[in-house]
Amino acid sequence: MIVTFKSAAAGDVIMFGDVAQRMMELMGKDVTDQGIVTVEQLPEAIARLRAAVAEDKARMAALAEAERPQSEPAQNGGNGENTRPFVSLAQRAAPLLYLLEWALKKRKPVLWGV
Repeated sequence: MIVTFKSAAAGDVIMFGDVAQRMMELMGKDVTDQGIVTVEQLPEAIARLRAAVAEDKARMAALAEAERPQSEPAQNGGNGENTRPFVSLAQRAAPLLYLLEWALKKRKPVLWGV
């Protein structure tokens, strides 16, 4: 499944469903097929996502290089082995944070599944 986050403030952000669902949870939103982050909810959603990224960066920094993950489970098999290369939360969240910040600046909501 693919989820597209949209706003009139900036370009779309497209994510695999499992990643998008995690972002929804981190922002404090219900995991649904369709949803909205209202203009009023944007500051909290941004703060929650930034806090999760900072926590994840600190956790990863505490690991020795050899202990850091190299792969992660793939939603639909990815390369046929049910794994895909590891991508950090900071890398995954960056485009969505950018969209949320522009949406706040331009006072536009962020929608998905529409």
